[in-house]
Amino acid sequence: MMENVKKYQPGYFMPPTIDMSWAQKQFPDKAPTWCSVDLRDGNQALVIPMSLDEKIEFFKMLVKIGFKEIEVGFPAASETEYTFLRRLVDENLIPDDVTVQVLTQAREHIIKKTFDALKGVKNAIVHVYNSTSFAQRQQVFRKNKEEIKQIAIDGAKLLQKLTEEAGANYRFEYSPESFTGTEPEYALEVCNAVLDVWKPTPDRKAIINIPVTVEMSMPHIYAMQVAYISQNLKYRDAVELSLHPHNDRGCGVADSEMGLLAGADRIEGTLFGNGERTGNADIVTIAMNMYVLGVDPKLDFSNIHELVELYEKVTRMHVHERQPYAGALVFAAFSGSHQDAIAKGMKWREEQDPDHWTVPYLPIDPHDVGREYEADVIRINSQSGKGGVAYIMEQKYGISMPKKMREDFGYCVKDVSDHKHKELLGDEIYQIFHDNYVNVSTPYNLIDFSLKKEVDGTRSGYVELEINGKPTVFKAKGNGRLDAISNAIQENTDVRYTDLTYSEHALEIGSTSRAMAYIGVTGTDGKITWGAGMDTDIITASVMALFSAINRMVKK
Repeated sequence: MMENVKKYQPGYFMPPTIDMSWAQKQFPDKAPTWCSVDLRDGNQALVIPMSLDEKIEFFKMLVKIGFKEIEVGFPAASETEYTFLRRLVDENLIPDDVTVQVLTQAREHIIKKTFDALKGVKNAIVHVYNSTSFAQRQQVFRKNKEEIKQIAIDGAKLLQKLTEEAGANYRFEYSPESFTGTEPEYALEVCNAVLDVWKPTPDRKAIINIPVTVEMSMPHIYAMQVAYISQNLKYRDAVELSLHPHNDRGCGVADSEMGLLAGADRIEGTLFGNGERTGNADIVTIAMNMYVLGVDPKLDFSNIHELVELYEKVTRMHVHERQPYAGALVFAAFSGSHQDAIAKGMKWREEQDPDHWTVPYLPIDPHDVGREYEADVIRINSQSGKGGVAYIMEQKYGISMPKKMREDFGYCVKDVSDHKHKELLGDEIYQIFHDNYVNVSTPYNLIDFSLKKEVDGTRSGYVELEINGKPTVFKAKGNGRLDAISNAIQENTDVRYTDLTYSEHALEIGSTSRAMAYIGVTGTDGKITWGAGMDTDIITASVMALFSAINRMVKK
């Protein structure tokens, strides 16, 4: 038992009464403005920060995905960040429709160096901030509310003054840092004071950014705080209300989604949630969550593997196997019942061609993020069932076993996986099938057979075998080829069975295609034993299937 629970109490403040109609929405009606902070927030959280060339490569990927706003760093903080921005400008790497964002403290020499780094940038956002929380006012700055508000006002004035002197048309962003620990009425007061300095217009909007610097509440509390700001902010039609959630309580995505419902217009976050402590809001997850609700996120994650590969290379971080949408195993079904439902859902889609995606256990079509069904969806191990194994065999190899044979083969595969204590790949599963079921030739090895049709419609002739290596020829007669050969075996050996079950299909199309036949025989113990035959001739394949079943039964 954890004994120090009394040490903790909520550090957040509830907002005054607000309009809660936003809580009735099912999902946002459009994508927010996305701002990637991977190159600043994300980069500063790396054990080994990205090199200059790695930052360039990452920036190009962000542009390719479709980000229109990208925070490129704190140019005045280090020579590396300054040089990175200059390279973006000098090498003409910033598209005309992309805005770069820079962070700065509200100090004159720092802002001036930031502006030096921005020379030649067509579209820029300059982001200033100061902490407003009760704890920081009390413990860190030891200043009252008016003094903290004045810091924000002075910073806003300085930024505006130096921007006008530089002849620039930069957009401004202000963050009341540690908002989640700030009284909402006071945070609103500070933000409105900053806006009174800037006097934004719809043609040149300011950004008010509401950061979850540290998560302190459940997501609905944060959303109510956002709603309060949104509903009471001055110049609302000239302000983009932005969110910058961190993930201390594991709710960064939920905070973002509920904050958008509550009135936010913009999200700052990182790919896969990399950031200080437990990370930032995961933009991939938020955007893809919109996608599966039918809302276009305006970001392109159709090649998620390429993105993961680059991300892991330049950040030296690992995208977890269970990371939503991007993880190597997120579409994988090992459970037999899940595999069966997925396989049947896929079959239903082929038959019905529906307008909407409804496959059980798969909230999204893996193809939409560049994943393959055979490799990523149905995965086989000791927990898998006949449905998944049958799906792999049919989709990848064209092997369509009878329903009862699938169960038998499923147990065979499960036994191999259990003993090897590993997942089995498609080619391994096929090899198990081939080694155990197809053209089994001991102890009864078929050499040849010849049967002709008699006047009464029966078939008669001979079947040539090797039994335990000894050549033997039996006369054969029956109502058909299989019946004749089956009679020859049972009349001349100790092998006994009943209820011969048969099916067949072509493996390929064409004159030289192979045929596949399946036969089940019921032994004296009442159990069915299955065999398969493969040959370019369907008659030969069916006879081989019979001998495979007989040999497997005898070996048991």
